[in-house]
Amino acid sequence: MQKAITAKEAAALVPDGASVMIGGFMGVGTPHRIIDALVARGARGLTVIANDTAFPAIGIGKLIDAGCASRVIASHIGTNPITQKKMIAGEITVELVPQGTLIERIRAGGSGLGGVLTPTGLGTVVEDGKPVIDVDGVKFLLEKPLRADFALLHAHDADYNGNLTYRLTAANFNPIIAFAAEVTIAEPLQIVPVGVIPPDAVRTPGVLVDHLVERPH
Repeated sequence: MQKAITAKEAAALVPDGASVMIGGFMGVGTPHRIIDALVARGARGLTVIANDTAFPAIGIGKLIDAGCASRVIASHIGTNPITQKKMIAGEITVELVPQGTLIERIRAGGSGLGGVLTPTGLGTVVEDGKPVIDVDGVKFLLEKPLRADFALLHAHDADYNGNLTYRLTAANFNPIIAFAAEVTIAEPLQIVPVGVIPPDAVRTPGVLVDHLVERPH
C-alpha cells in the first residue's frame, strides 16, 4: 500500500529541466494542485508535453505564466495568448503536433514501439526532416515515440494500491501518459480503501503509479 504525499512533496520530486507529461484538455482533467506547487517552488526549464497550454492562469497556463516551462510539445496553443507571445519572443520553444499524432506518439512510447506511421502532415511543414515510409505504394510519415521523465495525472478516485478511475472528459490523455513516463504521480479527488473500486472500473492499474497526492482536509 502507498502512503500519500503532499502536492509540495510531489513538486519537489520534479527537478528543474525535467520533461513532464500533463493530462487534461484545456484545464479539464489537469492536476491543478501539483501545478500550483510547481509554480510555488519556482520550477524552471521544464519540457511540458500535453494536449494544450490551457488558458492564462488556468492549469498548464500557470506554468507558462510563471516561466516554469522552456519548451512545450502540444497540439495547439490557440487558447493561451501568453504562450504565443513567449514563443514569438523566443522565451519558449513550441513544437506543434497534430492531436491524434501526439497521443499516438505517447502511446507508442508507453508500449515500446519504434514510432507511428501516419499520413497526417504529408506535404506540409510537419513533414520537414522526418522519414517518409512507403507501404504498398502509400506514403506515411514516421513519427517517433514520446516519453517523459514524469507523468502528472488527475484522477477521480484512487485506492492505496494506486489503482485509478477517471470521470468523463477528465480521462483525456491521463490513462495514456501513465504508460509513457519514468515516474507517474497521480492527483486523485479522493483516496478510498482497497476494494472500494471494482476491478473492472480501474482505468490505470496501480503498478503504473509511483506516487499518490493527498487531498488537503
